[in-house]
Amino acid sequence: MIHWEAHTCLPLHPDASFAPLERYHAQGVHYVSINIGMDMNPLTQILPVIASFRARLLAQPEHYLIPRTVSDIEHARNEGKLAVGFDLEGALPLLERPEMVALYRDLGVRQMHFAYNRNNAVAGGCHDQPQGLTALGRRMVDAVNDAGVLMDCAHTERRTTLDIMAHSRHPVVFSHANPLALAEHGRNISDEQIKACAATGGVVCISGVSRFLGTESPQAHDLARHVAYVANLVGAQHVGLGLDISFPQPDLNDDPPGDFDPGFWWPASAGYGDGISQMRYPPIGAWQQLPDALQAVGMAPHEVDGVLGGNMVRVARQVWSTGGSGPA
Repeated sequence: MIHWEAHTCLPLHPDASFAPLERYHAQGVHYVSINIGMDMNPLTQILPVIASFRARLLAQPEHYLIPRTVSDIEHARNEGKLAVGFDLEGALPLLERPEMVALYRDLGVRQMHFAYNRNNAVAGGCHDQPQGLTALGRRMVDAVNDAGVLMDCAHTERRTTLDIMAHSRHPVVFSHANPLALAEHGRNISDEQIKACAATGGVVCISGVSRFLGTESPQAHDLARHVAYVANLVGAQHVGLGLDISFPQPDLNDDPPGDFDPGFWWPASAGYGDGISQMRYPPIGAWQQLPDALQAVGMAPHEVDGVLGGNMVRVARQVWSTGGSGPA
């Protein structure tokens, strides 16, 4: 069994400490996907982060592995290592070039979505005017499918997500999103979106962010409540975990350079106040508490195993195998 964390955030800085990764490993997690850039981050910020993270992971082969396949993750687990992949949040770093997808894949990016809260030339963001997937966006979905990268719909708006799921040839995931029925927030997703994701064979990974859970002090039982809702709606085989815990480091400033306006990307009108600094997350120890919390909401042991990682393993095994075998 593999425990799979579908999304977490280290500081977007080349010198970010890997201590949070060590904490995940200590909690029994076998694969972690870490963000390496969002729409507001220029390539001059993203590329040094990727270069540094890759170099430091590869320099510690006794502790870490950058996987190309699910078999690589299984190998890392068997040897007591943590497998670490990257995810990209938004299409602006693709520079409107579909061929950029495979390049990011070769650098270790294993999942990506196309809009971070705001609209762009590819897709619509969840805190902007409804837009849908553009003609360029359809080409981008094809590129993601061809590259064997997980197509993610987190942070994108309803119409765009439905367009992506209708166009994709492969299962689609929400790497960190929660049911709107349980917490009213623009980042959360409707039953229609959850059902469409499941229809692709995909997985909705529950976020641990306080506002998206509808509680100020998130704990394992809050996560389990959202898991149970999705499981009851579309089946336990379509639920996973992307706790989206942020690990700021006070000695590092990872803001985008230049005239960065957090109120644009996280608008007060969407309930953020001033940016996302007030967001709260479950303790990383929730990973140890989740099996009991999930069983307490009525899930059978095999369903618990699926939520903790088996469901994402199934999708990744299908999707990653279709891409090229470039460098990790």
